[in-house]
Amino acid sequence: MNIKEASARTNLPAKTIRYYEDIGLVQPGRNANGYRAFEESDIHKLAFIGRARGLGFTVEECRTLLHLYEDTTRTSAEVKSIARDHLSRIDQRISEMKEMRKTLAHLVSCCAGDDRPNCPILDSLAADQSVKSG
Repeated sequence: MNIKEASARTNLPAKTIRYYEDIGLVQPGRNANGYRAFEESDIHKLAFIGRARGLGFTVEECRTLLHLYEDTTRTSAEVKSIARDHLSRIDQRISEMKEMRKTLAHLVSCCAGDDRPNCPILDSLAADQSVKSG
């Protein structure tokens, strides 16, 4: 099947599928005319990657998970370790987002939101809080 059909079957944009091919996650065959020819196994891999990316796994984690999926000698401990590490990163981001929300909610509550120009939100954004330079 062509890339348009592969896109429809996997709910992935054709551009994403081309990218996954470019980085070696999938390697569809080619027809005599040079067009990609996706097999069912390619569709399965693309759907697998799409679901993993939907859970926030990085491209490299997807590559590793795909290799583990195809490796019949894998251990579930290897897969669990990757998922557990990813879950820890998600928990960390949730914690950071909660802190951001708390700070922003406080600033919003402090702002009068009236016709006057003073604004604690802008004041806070402009404040020098030991800005780190890279």
